[in-house]
Amino acid sequence: MALRHRRPISSFNLAFLDIMFCGFGAVVLLVLIVHANTVAYRKQKVKDLTAEVERAALTVTAESQHLKELKAELARKEQLLVKSRQELESVNKQTIAEEKRLASQLQPASADRHKLELAQQGLKALDVERQQLKAGERTSPTTGGHVRHFAGEGMRQYLTGLRLSGRRIALLVDVSASMLDETVVNVLRRRNMSKDVQRNSRKWQQALKTVSWLLANMPEGTHVQILAFNTAPVQLGNEAWVGVRNRQQVDIMAEKLQAMIPAGGTHLTKAFAALAAMRPPPDNCILLTDGLPTQGNRGATSGAVSGKKRVSFFEEARRKLPAKMPVNTILFPMEGDPLAATLFWQLAVETKGSFLTPTQDWP
Repeated sequence: MALRHRRPISSFNLAFLDIMFCGFGAVVLLVLIVHANTVAYRKQKVKDLTAEVERAALTVTAESQHLKELKAELARKEQLLVKSRQELESVNKQTIAEEKRLASQLQPASADRHKLELAQQGLKALDVERQQLKAGERTSPTTGGHVRHFAGEGMRQYLTGLRLSGRRIALLVDVSASMLDETVVNVLRRRNMSKDVQRNSRKWQQALKTVSWLLANMPEGTHVQILAFNTAPVQLGNEAWVGVRNRQQVDIMAEKLQAMIPAGGTHLTKAFAALAAMRPPPDNCILLTDGLPTQGNRGATSGAVSGKKRVSFFEEARRKLPAKMPVNTILFPMEGDPLAATLFWQLAVETKGSFLTPTQDWP
């Protein structure tokens, strides 16, 4: 048997296999590298997404808490609103009740005022007749026996029933803010105006002219003193008592009063207490005011003062009056003070003085 012929080994075949295996290895290595990078990227992506989810969860939790707080605040404000509505309703009811009470008080006061006006008209007519009967007894056709001269207009040179007798007459003049006008609204307006406007207000000028008329008609031999008062009394005379014939001192008192501007509240208790402290004491008092006092020694004096409180201040002041001294009140009526006329009239009756309200064009 003949031997087979062995095929010779080719170097070309070995090189090709090496190349194929190297290429396959490179592909496998590339696949492994790409796969590793993909896994790392996916892990990082998952981590980032997890962080986003956690942040979103925290945001939702915080917003939920804030929403709860807002709901609680809303509920609290709704409760306050309900409470405020209840309080407003209660205030409205109290206001209505107070208006009814004031209306019931105004009716008798209006009737008393009407009776008082009728009585004043009757007294004025009697006084005119008396003046005519005494016309022949006047010492002079111009100034008469007056120690000072005051030029009135026509038949306005009289005040019905006013008592100017006495050796020592005290003029008690109200210089509170209410003397600026007859209405509360106009008083508040004038308080914010210039001093010249306040000083020239019609009501205050009428009070000043009334004081001038009184000084001009004082009997000879009388001594006088002017006390201006609002929250406290101020004595205008340089001496305890000034003789009416002492023109210089009387003019000084009148000028001091004319320089004043009404301001502040009305403390009648201190004014009457100042009268009681004068030495020697007065034996006659002429009070020029526009209503009941707004301040007193007892109770609060700030803010609005009720009518009941003003009456109590008046009663407190009346107890400070010197004994057996007549009080003659000249009232310049103020809006919203219906009891003033009645109480000052009662004071005149009790002290044997007089009470009157002058017309707007007097003197």
